[in-house]
Amino acid sequence: MEFKILRNFLCMAALLLPIAAAAEIKVGYLNLSEIMEKSPQAETAAKTLEKEFSYRYEKLTAARDEIVKFEETLKKDGAVMTDTRRSELEKEILSKKREYIRQQEELKEDFNIRRSQEMGSLQKSVNEVVTGLAKNEKYDLVVTQPVLFASERIDITQRVLEELQKLP
Repeated sequence: MEFKILRNFLCMAALLLPIAAAAEIKVGYLNLSEIMEKSPQAETAAKTLEKEFSYRYEKLTAARDEIVKFEETLKKDGAVMTDTRRSELEKEILSKKREYIRQQEELKEDFNIRRSQEMGSLQKSVNEVVTGLAKNEKYDLVVTQPVLFASERIDITQRVLEELQKLP
C-alpha cells in the first residue's frame, strides 16, 4: 500500500515538475517595426537623411523636369523642325535621360548606404537597451517578429521606447 502511495506521489511530482519549471521562465516580446517607426533615434535618423539628400533629390527632380520639357518641345515642334535640329534634340534628350538614370542610381545607392549606417546605429542602441532591460528585469528570453502571437502582457515595446527616449 505504501509503495502505491509513493509511486503515485512520484508520478504526480514528475508531471508537475515541467509546469513548475515553465512558470519560472520570463519571456518578453519586442515589436521592432514599431521601434524603428516611433523611437526618437529613428526620427532623428530620418531627418538627418532627408537633410543630407534633399539637395540631390531636388537637383534630380529639376533634371527630370528639363527632360520632360525637351520631350514636349520635340513632340510639339518636331514636325516643323529641320531633320538636323530634330536629330540633335533627340540626342540631347537621350543623353540627358542617361545622365538622369545614372544620377538616380547613384542617389539610391548612396541613400541606401547611409540609411544602413543610421539603422545600424539605431539597432545597436536598441540591442543595448533591450539587453539592459532584460538583465535588470530578469528576462530569460526576448523575442521579436515574426511571431504568430504575443500577448500584451509580455510586450515590452513601450518600455524599450521609453528607455530609448532617455538616451542622448
